[in-house]
Amino acid sequence: MQELDRRTIEEYGIPGMVLMENAGHAVALEALKMLKQPAKSVVSVICGTGNNGGDGFVVARHLFNSGVKVKILYLGNIKESLKKTGDAVTNLKIALKMQIPITELDYSAFPIPHSSLVIDAIFGIGLTRPIEGGIKELIESINQSKIPVIAADVPSGLDCDKGIPLGVAIKATKTITFGAAKIGFRNLIAKKYLGKLIVAGISMPKFLL
Repeated sequence: MQELDRRTIEEYGIPGMVLMENAGHAVALEALKMLKQPAKSVVSVICGTGNNGGDGFVVARHLFNSGVKVKILYLGNIKESLKKTGDAVTNLKIALKMQIPITELDYSAFPIPHSSLVIDAIFGIGLTRPIEGGIKELIESINQSKIPVIAADVPSGLDCDKGIPLGVAIKATKTITFGAAKIGFRNLIAKKYLGKLIVAGISMPKFLL
């Protein structure tokens, strides 16, 4: 999938921002389907510092524009992130300019007790290391909360090649995966983390897929 992303951008000239926009919009549409009363709902979007977090910023923007009360919980340092470049940073800047509430995540307290839905945009397909420390505790807290979760592309912590958790992984209600299902999703162990799997097209050329 990483190679397909690269070829889509470099060979076909489709910008990464377009892929990210389509990915985030697909997740937002599924989120709206799950909310019985969007205007009365609270959605917590938990964003990592990579491109999966960038997808999360797009999700938050579309939900915000649809009248949903959105809270972005960011795993990075906003001030330091703004010094960097890239599609995820661009979408962080947009969210800030739109005054969507963004909080740097405090691991000392469970952050989402009053949420109607959680969007998991912490880690994407590039994760290879075991999850430890505060993020492990966060994922365990989300799993124990019983709040519905939509995972963007892959449940955070799930090895998408092998289909097994890297120590711990989000147990999603739905996984909206981008472009194509990942190889590891065929592993029976992955099923309890994926929930309902939906493949969303994000404008990758059909020749590649």
